Amino acid sequence: MKKRIKEQGYIARAKLSNVRVSPRKARLVADLIRGRKVQTAVDVLNFNDKKTAPLMKKLLLSAVANAKDRANVDIDELKVASVQVAEGRRHKRFLPRAQGRATPLIKRHSTITITLDEQ
Repeated sequence: MKKRIKEQGYIARAKLSNVRVSPRKARLVADLIRGRKVQTAVDVLNFNDKKTAPLMKKLLLSAVANAKDRANVDIDELKVASVQVAEGRRHKRFLPRAQGRATPLIKRHSTITITLDEQ
């Protein structure tokens, strides 16, 4: 199991698809935790007021649980190797405006992937 994990280049990974938050706004939170130790990243997310922070905290703890299950690693030695926020699907809606016109609304979704590695 250890050999296979080393070939992949990471210890654990977790992915959250089609979150109803704009990728641009999610990247602001992702930049705060990228490269930090897991405990520090959890503390940063606890005190962040953004909509994405609780979602990303839950995803980070899921990646830690995956690391516990997959490999014999010390959780205190894990760091957030990468956080990728990709654009998911888009819902296209219309907002009625004056004189019979309509304005397009694009409701964006995100796909967030967190990868953990040892320090």
